[in-house]
Amino acid sequence: MLEKPAIPDRAIISLLQEEYDLGIISLTFLPIGADSRTAVYRVTANSGAVYFLKLRKNFNEVIVLVPLFLQERDIQEILVPYKTKSGQYWADFGEYKLILYPFIEGRDGFERELTAQHKQILGSAFKGIHTAQIPANLKVLIRHETFSPEWREEMRSFLKQVEGRTFTDPTAEKLRKFIITQQNEILRLIERAEQLASQLQSDPSEMVLCHSDIHGGNILIRTDGLPPVLYIVDWDDPILAPKERDLMFIGGGIDEIWKSEHQISLFYEGYGSVNIDLAALAYYRYERVIEDLVVICEQLLSTDEGGADRERSLGWFTSNFQPGQTIEIADNTYKRMNE
Repeated sequence: MLEKPAIPDRAIISLLQEEYDLGIISLTFLPIGADSRTAVYRVTANSGAVYFLKLRKNFNEVIVLVPLFLQERDIQEILVPYKTKSGQYWADFGEYKLILYPFIEGRDGFERELTAQHKQILGSAFKGIHTAQIPANLKVLIRHETFSPEWREEMRSFLKQVEGRTFTDPTAEKLRKFIITQQNEILRLIERAEQLASQLQSDPSEMVLCHSDIHGGNILIRTDGLPPVLYIVDWDDPILAPKERDLMFIGGGIDEIWKSEHQISLFYEGYGSVNIDLAALAYYRYERVIEDLVVICEQLLSTDEGGADRERSLGWFTSNFQPGQTIEIADNTYKRMNE
């Protein structure tokens, strides 16, 4: 979230002292990330050590357990949290869970361009993630892909909501007007995703562990010269799904990392030989667009909250429809299925 939650700093500091036996010099809110359920802070201790603190609503223990499992498999590009004094990897804090990580001096993939080495390392790390043999006790905790119509149905609901209605909030009203101009295009996206979901349900692919959100903001590049050179962060929603659930980000237009076929090929040099199911790749690209549109509709049309987040979210919504962006890329992926 971009705006600091209404939580007194002293309450957070007190819990850190109690659960981690830390003396705190400073606690600084970091206005980063689009997830309204998560607030993050930089914590400086008396010892001079610096920590990254996450406050997370709607907590699921797989957020912690999956990274721990992957680090045990020697995938070094994974951050794991510190234990509390009681041996847990998180602490209760009202409606939040408090999770404490090492603070890595770095920039994410939105702020700094990835080098060829970074892209190859990222590919190699995801090969390890996708080929990991998940133990049964962890597998039952991770959600499984069902190709659910949830996001498509919610988008249809928002299309109905904007008909014949106006909003007093100016950002919501801008969004309403834009949706009306793009109504037919949005319906086309929904129908295309439904067609592909039906196809994939009748011919399921192998399900592997996926991060599910590997855009540039979740790739942290170190700037202190220490190994590993990057981390894959924010394991907030892992899923067992076809590998294309992650691979759709590589060249999918979600960020500016993969601007050319050469840059995409660098990832696959690290990942290794792979057969990509274009139907799955196209489905996930359409579905991601629809999901992003719904999340922004929920933020802007269902509430007046968000402050500085609101105009930025409107810009994200409209950008999907611009030439060369996510919708056009999904369409091009779909066309390649029949070539």
